[in-house]
Amino acid sequence: MTDTCTSIPVAGPASKDDGTDNRRRGAGARQPPIRRPARPGRLLAIVLTGQFMALLDAFIVNVAAPAIRSDLHASGSELQLVIAGYTIAYAVLLITGARCGDRFGHGRAFMAGLAVFTAASLACGLAGDTGQLIAFRFVQGAGSAVMLPQVLSLIQRTYTGSSRGRALGAYAAVLASGAAAGMAVGGVLVSADLFGAGWRPVFLVNVPIGLLLLALAPKALPRGRGEPGEGAEGARRGFDLPGLVLLAGAVMALTVPLVLGEEQGWPLWGWLSLAGSAVLATVFAVYESRLARRGGAPLIAPRVLRAPGTPLAVARIGLAMALNAGFLFALTLHLQSGLGYSAMRAGLTFVPVSVAFGVIGLNWRRIPERWHGALAPGGFLLAAVSLAGVGLVLRDGGSGGPGLYAALTGVGLGIGGAYSPTLTRALAAIRREDAADASGVLVTTAQLGLLAGVAVFGAVFLGGAGAGSGARSSAYALWATALALAGTAVAAAGAGLLRRRR
Repeated sequence: MTDTCTSIPVAGPASKDDGTDNRRRGAGARQPPIRRPARPGRLLAIVLTGQFMALLDAFIVNVAAPAIRSDLHASGSELQLVIAGYTIAYAVLLITGARCGDRFGHGRAFMAGLAVFTAASLACGLAGDTGQLIAFRFVQGAGSAVMLPQVLSLIQRTYTGSSRGRALGAYAAVLASGAAAGMAVGGVLVSADLFGAGWRPVFLVNVPIGLLLLALAPKALPRGRGEPGEGAEGARRGFDLPGLVLLAGAVMALTVPLVLGEEQGWPLWGWLSLAGSAVLATVFAVYESRLARRGGAPLIAPRVLRAPGTPLAVARIGLAMALNAGFLFALTLHLQSGLGYSAMRAGLTFVPVSVAFGVIGLNWRRIPERWHGALAPGGFLLAAVSLAGVGLVLRDGGSGGPGLYAALTGVGLGIGGAYSPTLTRALAAIRREDAADASGVLVTTAQLGLLAGVAVFGAVFLGGAGAGSGARSSAYALWATALALAGTAVAAAGAGLLRRRR
């Protein structure tokens, strides 16, 4: 395989499959050609495998938590940091990681992040105590924050027309199915107890995959600051350090209480931190607007947030991920604590969700184009019915039977139908040179949605389960959580429809 690239002109209107034109992109003049790798399929396979591996790691540890606690004698707060350290570092550094790709080259940034993530995975698997594991989990999250934003940027800058739609469909399927797949893979690895290593294979499994990707990536990914199609502009854009500090502070102040607040009974510092996050976010928005008016290079180009449909897309993406994470969290607790399932059985229960999400993410464009605008609200409505169905079939404290798997499939199809088309259509309105900014915004939105979903719907479940003990109490808590999830999904569908009518 060589590094030969093919230039693909993109002047004039975009293809019908792309769902937009130059006016929507804000590009009235002729744009520079995209330099596309000779084998873009290999690029897509490498970056999506890296993305799947990193996303898997965010959830795989949940299933391994009991084994980690037993082996390392971790306290409750220490175990929380083992699980949450990755998420906190990832969420805080995502925008910074996106800008690294814009400044140093997306291929280079992806490989750097992948190398850090792989090395940290090895260190996590060999950790001798809880303190070491917590520290290495933070490093893992930092590696993911540099690596993952490049995936969306590379897709945006490499593909055009219908091929971009298919690539984004695969991206969306991998992004949102990683949670359910993490539960399943984690359950299998922990139950298998490979070589008597207990929980350690959930981290060590990343090492051979990461090394293989690092060996293949140099020939498949673009190298240099100006590839592909970036030109000199990206290389001139600075890091906007004041903006980085303000945004990182706002995200940190939001994520830490969302992750740790429930376990610690929502202390005063958590509420103060949430309030501080709102203040910092406001200061960040004012600073970025003034910087843009002065002709500077803000951390997030204002035109990204003003692109047609972007505010609604951000809301939908955040809500879809919140529903996904809240549902997985509550059902996992019910299956393992309420019904006494093993880690493997609980993990494999989520396979229908993961498969259905992947199927809709890859195939929604086969639906006639006149229906594409209705996919997101329709997906939320299907998710609402299916989420309520899961709670209903498990309400009596039983296993749910075939009805559970039918409802789980509906959940995957519904959330996938809301998420995947929304992501693709939103990115169609983003200019190619703004791919890094859009990547950071949308991936950060998805991550914050995951955190908020666990915090809000997790609190509903834990509050209900705390009223009693046993399978009946857990089933009641799940039923209440399912109704809350379904109501949120209906509200998300209604908001989208109201927006369309206006």
